[in-house]
Amino acid sequence: SDISIQDECAVKYQGFLLMRYLTVKVFCISALCRMFNVNIPQKINVLRGSCVNIPCSFDVDNTHDKNLDNSCKAYWSDSSSFTSENAKLKPTKEMTGDLTKKDCTTTFNNTRLLQSAKYYFRLECNNPLKFSFTQAGVDISLIAAPPSPTLTPSTLEVEEGASVSLTCSSPAPCWSHPPALTWSPNLGQSQETLQENQDKTKVKTSVMNFNASHLHHGNKISCTAVYQKQDGIPDVTAETSLTPDISYSPKDVQISISPSAPILENQKVTLTCSSNANPAVENYTWYRADGDQETFIGTGSSFNVTVSKVKSTFFCKATNELGFKRSSNLQINVQCMY
Repeated sequence: SDISIQDECAVKYQGFLLMRYLTVKVFCISALCRMFNVNIPQKINVLRGSCVNIPCSFDVDNTHDKNLDNSCKAYWSDSSSFTSENAKLKPTKEMTGDLTKKDCTTTFNNTRLLQSAKYYFRLECNNPLKFSFTQAGVDISLIAAPPSPTLTPSTLEVEEGASVSLTCSSPAPCWSHPPALTWSPNLGQSQETLQENQDKTKVKTSVMNFNASHLHHGNKISCTAVYQKQDGIPDVTAETSLTPDISYSPKDVQISISPSAPILENQKVTLTCSSNANPAVENYTWYRADGDQETFIGTGSSFNVTVSKVKSTFFCKATNELGFKRSSNLQINVQCMY
């Protein structure tokens, strides 16, 4: 019974009362009963309609190791004072770990048996070993919707060509049905694993590796976690995303002309150079092409020039801090005046 263990500690403790001051007495009772402890998570969020695994391990005073046998059973309750008779949850052996090896990990496939409360573990065997581990409990919080996955890193600012590794993680309170993680868009190979946290709870992770491209800049990358429920209710999802900031040198450098056509000999036209770049283009430069010879003629995104039959081929260069790119040659079809 509880009295058999707790009185044992108390009797030993009474011997110390005759010889020790209060501060010493408190230390002594702690030392005598120190082996009765339990290791469980502080809190677990449980999705309604799904299952939950409560990781749990315990230890007993070494004098009671011999009492850990196949008669031992696990009980859980939201009260710190309870016995097997009034325990709220009475899992079967199939729902618990090997108690003879001090594994009290418990699986509840029906969350309807649970409520949002702090639960305590109790061990009862058909011998003097009966103990409620009330020094620590697990806060069970029933939730209707899963939490959003976590993206690491939470922001992405890299140069084009950089190797990127994004990690999406989502809690897996039900080990037999962890969430399925999907990426959108799928930019490269991804690998999923079920990892264990320090408190023995588990988390599903997916790592996607890819090389950053200017095509990714400003386009949302999202990770979706899909949770399967046990009670026939449709699956539920949660999503998180980031918008990458990819730095790149100028792309798609093009020239437009105004007026467009027809262009007469010695007519003045306006040439405009445009480009796609991040950061923005710092400088546009203009050149006249005469065979293999290139002649610098000016700067600016727009440039006014007088054209003729012999001076009718132009190109521009766009430059930012990461590099430059030139346009294709623009050959203006100049018509003679009659």
